[in-house]
Amino acid sequence: MARNKYPEETVNLILDVAFRLFMEKGYEHTSIQDIIDHLGGLSKGAIYHHFKSKEDILYAVMGRMTAESNLRLKEICDRTDLNGKEKLKTLFRLSLDRPVMEDVFTVSPNVYNNPRFLSSFLHEAVEESAPDYILPIIRQGIADGSITTEYPEQLAQLISLLANIWINPIIFEDSREETYRKFVIFDQVLKGLGLNIVDQEMLERMCDLSSIHQNNN
Repeated sequence: MARNKYPEETVNLILDVAFRLFMEKGYEHTSIQDIIDHLGGLSKGAIYHHFKSKEDILYAVMGRMTAESNLRLKEICDRTDLNGKEKLKTLFRLSLDRPVMEDVFTVSPNVYNNPRFLSSFLHEAVEESAPDYILPIIRQGIADGSITTEYPEQLAQLISLLANIWINPIIFEDSREETYRKFVIFDQVLKGLGLNIVDQEMLERMCDLSSIHQNNN
């Protein structure tokens, strides 16, 4: 087919094809040429006009996958029926329970050995997850008495780094068993900080996601 005259449609086509191939073959086993071969005549130049690399395509695919559910997570902060600690627990539960998480853990590549991916995860944990999602809830918890800390910013970073980096099977390629052990320690650390916000269902969900990632990489 001729090159799409509408940039947004071209981008969506590339992302649709890339997502399907990442799901079917895995990110590591999908090449730029594979994507081109399934674009119905769209040229390599059309891809590189919008994306510098396969990594950039993956970032866009992941962003599109999680955009809607991320809005739901941000809405938790505005709820009036929960105190701060309850909001943190709800945030964790919804983060894990999102149906899109199965797809995220399926398409995600080996992150630990890819400096660019690892840097992206660290940046997101410290510069986005901690200040945008966790910190506002901690401040509310301090105000309503459900969370006690003199250092809300540092607590938000600690929780984000533990949750999004240390216990994340995508980062360390942890087995189901190792994910279980890390989550138990994560729970103990949080309880030591007065935050009883994770439970057995969340533990089982994280282990299931770890198995999905292991089975597809």
